[in-house]
Amino acid sequence: MSNTEPKKLVLFGATGSIGSSTLRVLRAHKDKLKLVGVASQSRHKELAAICREFDVRHAVLGSESAYTLARKASNFPVGTQLSCGEAELTELATLAEADIVLIAVVGAAGLRPALAAIEAGKDIALANKELLVLGGAYVIEAAKRKGVRLLPTDSEHNAIFQCLQGYPSEQVDKLILTSSGGQFRNTPFKDLAHVTPDMATQHPNWSMGPKITVDSATMANKGLELIEAHWLFGLEPDRLEVVIHPQSIAHSFVQFIDGSILAQLCPPDMTFAIQHCLLFPDRAHSVTPSTNFRKAFSLDFTPPDFAKYPCLQLAYDALRAGNAVPAIFNAANEVAVERFLAKEIRYLEIPQIIEHCITNIVSPSCPSLDQLFQIDVEARYLAQRHNP
Repeated sequence: MSNTEPKKLVLFGATGSIGSSTLRVLRAHKDKLKLVGVASQSRHKELAAICREFDVRHAVLGSESAYTLARKASNFPVGTQLSCGEAELTELATLAEADIVLIAVVGAAGLRPALAAIEAGKDIALANKELLVLGGAYVIEAAKRKGVRLLPTDSEHNAIFQCLQGYPSEQVDKLILTSSGGQFRNTPFKDLAHVTPDMATQHPNWSMGPKITVDSATMANKGLELIEAHWLFGLEPDRLEVVIHPQSIAHSFVQFIDGSILAQLCPPDMTFAIQHCLLFPDRAHSVTPSTNFRKAFSLDFTPPDFAKYPCLQLAYDALRAGNAVPAIFNAANEVAVERFLAKEIRYLEIPQIIEHCITNIVSPSCPSLDQLFQIDVEARYLAQRHNP
């Protein structure tokens, strides 16, 4: 690829919150980035609009019913090839003309397309924590073997990635991930019993989907990020910490063995991390104005209360246990949050379901990829049926 040719992107999860931020970056850098493929689970109208705006030739829907509706509506451009199915998602991930694939789908659905893209030699922009939580060993091994780059798009991991540039791992003492603490960080524990889905899906800093917003409130999201950081940066659990930072401006720290600490700062907007990954190693003008030091502001940091955030403690336990336990944590949490949003369970029952699944599912030593997928199914089944 020449220096003047745009980098060609395939975007999984194009109609979600990460997808929306990615499109903002694409609009600002049309000379540097070209969207060549998109995928969405079911939002066919939004996907069709993206294809029209960006002249996308390849589109895939995960839902067969949505695909049927899209065909009836005939609202995709004539030049767009629309398809549906798991095989088609894999084909999209390995699109010959693509240079980089951004995985922004929720849950384990992104693992097989990501592995296929890696095998095809594509760089991966990771905006899916569950992908590494479920199959971290396989993703990291495949990326090393194929010589492709895994570019972290979560703001915390992207911050660490930037701070680590030029430093060998043996000079790193620990990584410190920041967390907003969610929308209930100042809520007394006794009042959490009355949290409703409407309350739990209103984040004070970030605009995200309902699942990840609830995960932010419980700090299960930060737990998933701890597991992801372990795989991305190769540090054991005792060298990974979390600190609550309500302003969400410092997006994580790297502490070196000499005691020095580096941080990456920017406003709480996903376009910064997404742009950094898509244009890496180059930089360009930001889509959103950066932090303004001409105005007074403060940055606060406090350690998390594990009694208030049991999901974070469960994530640490899962990471230390290893094998398939992180996959169980992820699957159980995903189902528990779905049940909470559907008003089937209460907010404080989310960690109870996760703990029940971790306790009652046997994790094999060094599980195969097929075993991990089977355990994922088993954990979801148990989480759906357990009533705390």
